[in-house]
Amino acid sequence: MGLVLPSQPGYVVEENLDELAELARSTGMDVVGRSLQGRRAPDARTLIGRGKVEEIARAADELRADVVIFDDDLTPNQVRNLEETIKCAVIDRSGLILDLFVRQARTREARTQVELAQLEYQLPRLTRRWTHLSRQAGGIGVRGGEGETQLEADRRMVRTRIKQLKKELSKIEQTRELHRRGRRDVPIIAFAGYTNAGKSTLFNRFTHAGVRAENRLFATLDPRLRKGSLGGTRTAVFADTVGFIRKLPHHLVASFRSTLEEITQADIVLHVIDRSHPRWREQMEVGETVLADIGVDMSLVLPVFNKMDLWGAPGSDGPEPSGANDALAVSARTGAGIEELRAHLLEQLNGSGAGGNRSSPLSLTP
Repeated sequence: MGLVLPSQPGYVVEENLDELAELARSTGMDVVGRSLQGRRAPDARTLIGRGKVEEIARAADELRADVVIFDDDLTPNQVRNLEETIKCAVIDRSGLILDLFVRQARTREARTQVELAQLEYQLPRLTRRWTHLSRQAGGIGVRGGEGETQLEADRRMVRTRIKQLKKELSKIEQTRELHRRGRRDVPIIAFAGYTNAGKSTLFNRFTHAGVRAENRLFATLDPRLRKGSLGGTRTAVFADTVGFIRKLPHHLVASFRSTLEEITQADIVLHVIDRSHPRWREQMEVGETVLADIGVDMSLVLPVFNKMDLWGAPGSDGPEPSGANDALAVSARTGAGIEELRAHLLEQLNGSGAGGNRSSPLSLTP
């Protein structure tokens, strides 16, 4: 379900719904329908207006839908009002992305980060999960005591768990920092970019790590660091990290801060862009925005157009890989352009003295 406002063209919302459908399929859902609603402003009670909610309720019943997904963030009150009429689960894009992250997290760090993001997302939404507000009996050494509602107790438990998770992440970050100190004499090259742009495949090309690289959203959540050759005896540490996406929940970015710090500490950041994607320009802009927001020195960022073997296929746009004059074009799948990229990285690192001096900016014009 998408909302079209005067400030946003309808085709942009349609593209967002295409991506939302892909996210839903990545969690194992079957998408059975979609709808748009144009309004001058969001409705405070339901986002889309009572008439449209009733229409969606009828469609959900006819299609036997289990869940209705909104592309925009919903307030707890809006979710409650929507579910009263639609009679099935209602979630928003942030909730869907979090669910996908839960399914994909493998390591202790990723699971901790995702759980923290989930709890911070759920905390203000707990009001819709409790309808009875039963009273809790107190006792010696029991905080809250008689008169504490179930909702208050639940909120307290969630806040306690959030504090525990933040402490765990702090310890993980300290360990990560120790590892970074041990790599100070080795240059770091990080892969960043939109989800499913081919970062993991490119990572495998340089490191021969053989990590899982799948054609789906957020196949990689856990940070990976491996040494790879740049030619001769020169090596570098390559870092593969979580991908970006439109409307990435801010609490998710905050929870993955320690993972994304691998990008901010890099000597060169390869911004990988799926050049075959029909909306590659928008995806490139999303990547640039996130990189700037997390504090990356943009003079260290080199755009890399990937999937050039698919460029020109039905659905891809444009006869030329234009849009970034200093970008390099490769195909991580076939290996085309990899040696040119490797030589370019070696030239830049040799010219910058990277590996011992993270503060000097690199000129990335080929």
